[in-house]
Amino acid sequence: MRNFFRSIGGFGLILGVLFFAASLTPSLIPRNQVVQGMLSGFAFGAGYGIGVVLRSVYRYLELPGLSSGSLRVVRPVAIVACLGLITTALYHVKTWQNSIRSVMNMEPLETGYPLSVSVIAIICFAILLLISRGLILFGKMLAGKFYQRFPRRVSLVAGVVLAVFLIITLTNGVLVEYTFRALDRSFQQYDALLEPDRPQPLIAERAGREFVASGPTAADITAFTGQNALEPIRLYAGLQVADSPMERARLLLDELIRVKAFDRSTLVIITPTGTGWVDPSAMDGLEYLLHGDVASVALQYSYLNSPMSLVFQPESGLESAQALFRTVYDYWKELPASQRPELYLHGLSLGAFNSQRSFTFLDILGDPINGAVWSGPPFPSELWRSLTNNREAGSTEWLPVFEDGRFVRFMNQDGMPNAKDVPWGDLRFVYLQYASDAITFFEKGLLYQEADWMKKPRGPDVSPLLKWYPVVSMLQILIDMPLSDTVPMGYGHVYAPGHYLNAWIEVTGIDSWLPEQIDALKVLLLKKSEGGEGYESRGG
Repeated sequence: MRNFFRSIGGFGLILGVLFFAASLTPSLIPRNQVVQGMLSGFAFGAGYGIGVVLRSVYRYLELPGLSSGSLRVVRPVAIVACLGLITTALYHVKTWQNSIRSVMNMEPLETGYPLSVSVIAIICFAILLLISRGLILFGKMLAGKFYQRFPRRVSLVAGVVLAVFLIITLTNGVLVEYTFRALDRSFQQYDALLEPDRPQPLIAERAGREFVASGPTAADITAFTGQNALEPIRLYAGLQVADSPMERARLLLDELIRVKAFDRSTLVIITPTGTGWVDPSAMDGLEYLLHGDVASVALQYSYLNSPMSLVFQPESGLESAQALFRTVYDYWKELPASQRPELYLHGLSLGAFNSQRSFTFLDILGDPINGAVWSGPPFPSELWRSLTNNREAGSTEWLPVFEDGRFVRFMNQDGMPNAKDVPWGDLRFVYLQYASDAITFFEKGLLYQEADWMKKPRGPDVSPLLKWYPVVSMLQILIDMPLSDTVPMGYGHVYAPGHYLNAWIEVTGIDSWLPEQIDALKVLLLKKSEGGEGYESRGG
C-alpha cells in the first residue's frame, strides 16, 4: 500500500483537483449527490490521467525537474492550495446547483451534500485508478514478450499498441455485441408485455399503445370547442407485425387507405424514439386545432432507448423512417393535389434525427410536402447542424435565424425570433428546442473549446453561473444527456404540449383560433399531460 500511494503522481493529483473543482460548477441539468459524486470522480480521474501522461512525456524528454530544496517548498504550498480549492468548491456546490434549479422553477437544495459527493468521487477515482493500473500492467506484460528481439523502447511502444488494439477489439467485438443482444432480448420481452386495462390499437405492439389508445376523442374535442369534430386517426405498427421495415410500412399504408386517412385534411408521418415511443402530447394539440380532421402514422424500429439505438443500431431507424416516408409519400403524390391531405413530418429526439434523414429535398422537388415539426433534435443531426452553423450573424446558437426564417424557423419556450417579421414560404419547418437540452447541444468540441451557446446572451433556462472548462465541460454535458428528461416539463428534453401547440400553429398556418382559446387549450393539454385527466403522462 505504501508503494501504491508513493506511485501516485503529484502533478496528476494537482490537475485532478482542478478538474474535480471544475466538475462541481453548474452545467445544463441539476445533479443529485450520487450523480455529482460520480461525475467528480471521473473528472478527477481524467485530470489525474492527463497529468500523469504530461509528466511522463516531460521525463521522457529528459527535461530538468525541480530540485529537492524547491520540492520541500512547493509540495506543502501545493497541498494547502489544493485543499483550499476543494473546500471552496464544495462550499459553493449548493449555490451552483440552485442556479440551475432556479431557471427551471425547481425547489432549491438545502445542502450540497459535500461529504457524500467527496466519498463517492473518491470511490469512483479509486476504481478508475485500479482499472488503469491493470491495463498498464497488461501492456507491460505484452511488451516483455518483445524485449528479447527488439530494443526496450520499441518493445514498450509495441506492447502498448497491441494492448490497446486487443482491448478495443474485445470491447467492440465481444462485449458490445453481447451487451447489445442481451439488451435487445430484454427490451423485446418488455415490449411484448400487454396491459389488460389498456385498449388494443389496430396494429401495434406495446410501445405504441399509449400513443394509439390515448389522445382526444371526437367527443372530447367537441366538448371543448363546441363544434362538431371527427375522430382523430392514429395508426402504429410495431416490430413484430412483419419481418422488414418495408413490409411494415406497406401494412400501415393499407390501413391508412382502409380507414380513409387520405380523405382527412392533414396527414402526419411520425418517426418515434428508439423504444418506439411517440409523445402523445405532440399530436394532441394538433388534433384539437383541426377538430379531429387529422391522421397520424408511426412505425417502430427498435426496442432500445434512443441513446442505445444511436450507439448499437445507428442505421435501423433511418431504414425504417425512409421506408415509411417513401411508401406513404409515393401513394400521396399520385393523388390529385386538390384532394389529398397536407403532409407533415414529426419526430422527437432520435425520431427527429431519423425523420430529417428520411427524405432529401430532391426527392420531394416535384411534389413538396408541407413541412415538419422536429423537437429536441440530437446533436448528430446533419441538417440541423448545417442550418445552425449557417445562421444569420447576430442570432444565437440556441435560437438561430436561417435565411430570414422563410422556410425554417427555430422555437423555444418563448416562441421564435420575429425581428424581421418575414412571411412563411411554401415550406414550413420548425425546430422546437430548449437551450437546456444537453441531447441537442452536446458537442465533442467542448473537449477543447467553448461552445457558442455558452456565450452571452444565453438561453433563458441556462444557469448564469455556467462556465466552460477544458475536458470537464464535455464530461458535464455528457452526463447531462441521460438526465435531460428528469427535469420539469418545458426544460431539458421534456417538451411541453403548449410548446408543441405553438409549433403546429406556425407550421400549419392555422389562424381561426382566438388567443384566449389557444390559452385555454394549453391549460387543458397541460392537465392531460400531467395525468390530471384523460390519458397517461409522459413516459417511455
